[in-house]
Amino acid sequence: QAQVVESGGGLAQPGGSLRLSCAASGFALMPYYAIAWFRQGPGKDREGIVCSSGGGDIIYYGESAKGRFTISRDTAKYVVHLQMNNLEREDTAVYYCAVELTGACPATANSTVDYWGRGTQVIVSV
Repeated sequence: QAQVVESGGGLAQPGGSLRLSCAASGFALMPYYAIAWFRQGPGKDREGIVCSSGGGDIIYYGESAKGRFTISRDTAKYVVHLQMNNLEREDTAVYYCAVELTGACPATANSTVDYWGRGTQVIVSV
């Protein structure tokens, strides 16, 4: 069964870094798919972080991640990473990877996409 799996979550201190990964089983994350990262903090709605479109565009959904979070593709391994630096307590959330086979980035966190991962927990705390 095709699915998307996130990994790399865990506990980090404020100011620290984590790198999340998104991979697929049952299919490969081809360069022309759109891959987006979302997150849902405790008591909060799911929000978009950043998307890498199938056309090579990088789209940030808001301002909180700009300058701190970077999305990248390892095309040889068909894996997409989310490098998170200078973490803040407010970054505590479950982080999800979404895959859109058309290559178009999801418009919002509530958009229908082809695949959602189950999420990986990130906790930022001293």
